[in-house]
Amino acid sequence: MPAEPSYHDVTYLSGADSLGSRRLRLYARDYNPTAERVVICLHGLTRNSADFEPLMARLPADHRFIIPDQRGRGRSDYDSEAANYALGVYVQDMLALMAHLGIARATFIGTSMGGLISMLLAATAPQCVRGIVLNDVGPKLSPEGLERIRGYVGKGKPATTWQEAAEAARLINAEAFPDFGPADWMAFARRTCVEVEGRPVAAYDPAISAGMAPGSQAVAPPELWDLWASLKDIPVLALRGALSDLLSAETLQRMGDTHPRTIAVTVPDRGHAPLLDEPVALTAIEAFLREQALRP
Repeated sequence: MPAEPSYHDVTYLSGADSLGSRRLRLYARDYNPTAERVVICLHGLTRNSADFEPLMARLPADHRFIIPDQRGRGRSDYDSEAANYALGVYVQDMLALMAHLGIARATFIGTSMGGLISMLLAATAPQCVRGIVLNDVGPKLSPEGLERIRGYVGKGKPATTWQEAAEAARLINAEAFPDFGPADWMAFARRTCVEVEGRPVAAYDPAISAGMAPGSQAVAPPELWDLWASLKDIPVLALRGALSDLLSAETLQRMGDTHPRTIAVTVPDRGHAPLLDEPVALTAIEAFLREQALRP
C-alpha cells in the first residue's frame, strides 16, 4: 500500500449557529496547502479525518485536500449539547473552516453523513461549492441501512486490545468489505479508534447516537428530493457500493434521471461505504477532479 502523504494540522473555532454560547475548538488535516484547487473531504457519522487516508495515499498531489474532524469526532472537541450533532450545525462549522482558511469555493467529497452535509451546504451556500462527490448517500436513505447503523452507534462492548477492536470492526462491517483480511480490519480499527490508557476506544462521542434516534431528523432526515432538485447546476459524482444497504440502486438511478449533471458509478464488492481507494472509485474521482479543474 502506498505511504500516506504528510499533512499540516489546522485548528479553528466552530460556527456560531448552535445551542449554547461556547464555540468549540475543531481540527482538520490540510494536505498540499499550496495547491490552487481545493477539495474538502467530509467523513461519515462515526468516522473521522483518518477515514480518507486510503484515498490520500493514491491521489496525485495537484489538489489541496482539507479533511476535518466534525465536532465530537477525532481531535475535535466534543459538544456538551447533543442536539448540536446535526446537519445544519455541521454546515456552519464547514463554513467557519472555509472562512478560517480563506477559501471561497471548493469541491466536496462526502461519505454518508458527509455527503448530506455537502448537499445541504450546496443548497444553502451554492457559491461555495464547485462540485460534489457523494459516497454511498443520496436524497433517500434505505430504512434497513439506517436500522443497521442505529444498532451499533454508541453501543458495543469496549475493546481491551487492538485485536478485539479489529474483530469488532469486522463484525459490524464484514458485509460491506467481503474481501477484507486481518490486516485490513486492523487498519480499519486504527483509523476509527484512538488509544486511551493502553486501550482502543472509538474516536467519537457516544452522544452522536441521539441524532440517529427513531424520529430524529438531525442526521437522518426524510427524503430530500426537493433539496436534490435545487442542486441541478452543481456537478455531482454519485458513487454507490454495489452491496450497499443505505443507498439503493433505484435511488441512484433516480438521482441520475432527475439531476442533469450527475455521473453515477457503482463500486463492485463494496457495501456502505466504499473507502474510495477502489480502482473504480479512484478512476471516477480522478476524472471528476480533472473535469472540475477545467472549469472557471
